[in-house]
Amino acid sequence: QVRLVESGGGLVQAGGSLRLSCAASGRGFSINAMGWYRQVPEKKRELVASISTTSGHKTYADSVKGRFTISRDNRKNTVYLQMNSLKPEDTAVYYCNVDYLIVGVPTNYWGKGTQVTVSS
Repeated sequence: QVRLVESGGGLVQAGGSLRLSCAASGRGFSINAMGWYRQVPEKKRELVASISTTSGHKTYADSVKGRFTISRDNRKNTVYLQMNSLKPEDTAVYYCNVDYLIVGVPTNYWGKGTQVTVSS
């Protein structure tokens, strides 16, 4: 089973920046993709950005294009989300997600989440 450790959340003023990190560890798995989702109270969890391990293809929500950048360090099994020009509407709990194979079976796993709060 994969284990995820998230970090980098916090409180920042509008226009500021944060960088989220998510490190995967464990044995016997192969990661296909990693990404970040976010959720606010009373709303559904939504994709922010994701990156494929094999192709490097990146996907972004329209609301964050040009402001957020997702990247990956394959040697460390770590994904990063650089968030610039933050807005109050970016306030949410951000969750790391990993899509991986264990003994050839596709599996998903979620981190515990890290709070991002942007003040005006």
